[in-house]
Amino acid sequence: MQSAGCRLCKIAREARGESTDSLANETHGHINSAGCEGMATTVMAAHHSICKHLYDSMHAAQKPKSKLKFVTLDKECNMSTLWRRGEFPRICSQEELAEKAQNIEATIIPVKKSQETRYNLDPGSFFVNRFWGRRPDGVAINEALKIVYILKFKRSTDRDEGFLEVKDTEANEQHKSIIGTLKAAAPEWEFEQIKFVVCNRGSVVESVRQAQNA
Repeated sequence: MQSAGCRLCKIAREARGESTDSLANETHGHINSAGCEGMATTVMAAHHSICKHLYDSMHAAQKPKSKLKFVTLDKECNMSTLWRRGEFPRICSQEELAEKAQNIEATIIPVKKSQETRYNLDPGSFFVNRFWGRRPDGVAINEALKIVYILKFKRSTDRDEGFLEVKDTEANEQHKSIIGTLKAAAPEWEFEQIKFVVCNRGSVVESVRQAQNA
């Protein structure tokens, strides 16, 4: 081959009339990820399918007296949609959450280059709107114990040493705004992130188990 550049990305860019310079190398890891422009739709569909099966299985395995309620079994919800459900305004109001989100988003999450246009159009509401658009993979709530579990599903190769630590760091980075804002707005509640990593060789690793008997 003349180049190691990904042929699928090249085809996708040509279809959009974009430059085909600086293509990622066509490795197994690349074409198995959403980073491949030609495979992104298929990879994300597989991601959501596995994720839904995992959450449906956890829901089906609940004990009869369990107080844990899975609130995103049918589909993912962004933070704005969640806070229009009956359970969540009882944790804190939209106004309280928006106030904390403004500070945390502006402090710990930089504005990406792809977001600069939106930011420049309305800097005052940009950070709050960005928070409301954040979309956890799943959410479960135990109102009796005042605990909200933010569920995160990750796919990874398990051939490299330390892959769990890498995915743990990625998940923490993706949800640090959600967890930080919720803790600031409702300090009397607990907010915990539970991560699941599904690997190429079929293993499923649960990073924490404290919610098993909730």
